[in-house]
Amino acid sequence: MHINLFAFAAGHHTSAWRAEDSSVHRLGDITYWEELAQIAERGCLDAFFLADGQSAAIGGVGGGPAWFLEPVTTLTALARATEHIGLVTTISATFWPPFHAARLLASLDHISGGRAGINVVTSMGDDEARNHGMPALPPHAERYARADEFIRVVNDLWDSFPADAVVCDESWADASRLSTPHHSGDFFDVAGPLNIPAGPQGRPVLFQAGASEPGRDLAARYAEGIYAVAWDLEMAREYRLDVRRRAQELGRDPDGLIVMPGLVTYVGRTEEEARAKQRALNELLPVADALRGLEYFIQQDTSEWELDAPVPPLPPLEEFTGPQGRYATILRIIESRQPTVRELLGYLAAGGGHATFVGTPEQIADEMQRWVEEGGADGFNLMPPSLPAGIEDFVDMVIPVLQERGVFRTSYQGTTLRGHLSE
Repeated sequence: MHINLFAFAAGHHTSAWRAEDSSVHRLGDITYWEELAQIAERGCLDAFFLADGQSAAIGGVGGGPAWFLEPVTTLTALARATEHIGLVTTISATFWPPFHAARLLASLDHISGGRAGINVVTSMGDDEARNHGMPALPPHAERYARADEFIRVVNDLWDSFPADAVVCDESWADASRLSTPHHSGDFFDVAGPLNIPAGPQGRPVLFQAGASEPGRDLAARYAEGIYAVAWDLEMAREYRLDVRRRAQELGRDPDGLIVMPGLVTYVGRTEEEARAKQRALNELLPVADALRGLEYFIQQDTSEWELDAPVPPLPPLEEFTGPQGRYATILRIIESRQPTVRELLGYLAAGGGHATFVGTPEQIADEMQRWVEEGGADGFNLMPPSLPAGIEDFVDMVIPVLQERGVFRTSYQGTTLRGHLSE
């Protein structure tokens, strides 16, 4: 199976930063991020992934840290602190110009020796748009049309200056081997070529995380790795089967898509110890902040909701105009567990409704294997509830079990991120 570390602030649990042993005071210290990447590399994980947002934290900065160091800058530093692990950054097609993104990612690929990856997103909030001179985000369909064009342009730019064009004889590079995309589309006008030769991978590895219909189409058309949202195995299997079908219909080999649902793990030497770790973080959760965060994703006023009553009825997915992937997950949790409002907040506190496994290393390895063997995943995008403790627990306790069972690598065989994903 394939495993990424999705590193986020002091951990994915919204109260992780409040814990007594929290790493919150180190978020601006590059050695913190270096240590996380080195722990993940010690566990032979495929990649180290950083998400990104273009505004302050959802619900206000008082609710906890979200974005701190800019991810491309951070990963460039991590390239010098690691040797093998892939380095994946989020880029918003809604805000980034393709030439700038292509140049930065090609640079990261060179600096890392072929370990760069890009996760293309369309962004989620109007507060982000207002930081880029827009009154609000463009409509959903327009954002995905723009993302499709963005991907085509960055691919053309990465192809425009092949590495073998650098000849260093009578001239530094053979201009006849360069191509000029001269792209003029609905959203971008880019002449090209790129002003840096292709890196060791040629094109950095492309990831995508769309859960909506346009998002699934985009992933099926272009992605090599897909970050999925799945609350349970049934949801994971449906998504993976659907996106593989779409890829095949587009003429792609579906086995070329690595689908990795997000996974929150609480690991203990006993199940009781694991649940105590989960309970300790949940008890730090400020209910008011949690309700504000929920409001963002369901676009409903929760101020009058009774905490110990059932969740009030929500509009069906087809009537929802906000971020559909997270909303679909929330509906699934409500349908499957019929929780009270308080219980729903607990489920969403770590990872926002991604799969959550709590138990011993063997129990967690069992469930991970089941998801892979029953067609729900090709691997996982780890979302530790606290950092660095969550990734240390996983690498020190779960990885050895997976390795002993022969379902995860014991050492890196390739030198590039694309090579890791093909093992």
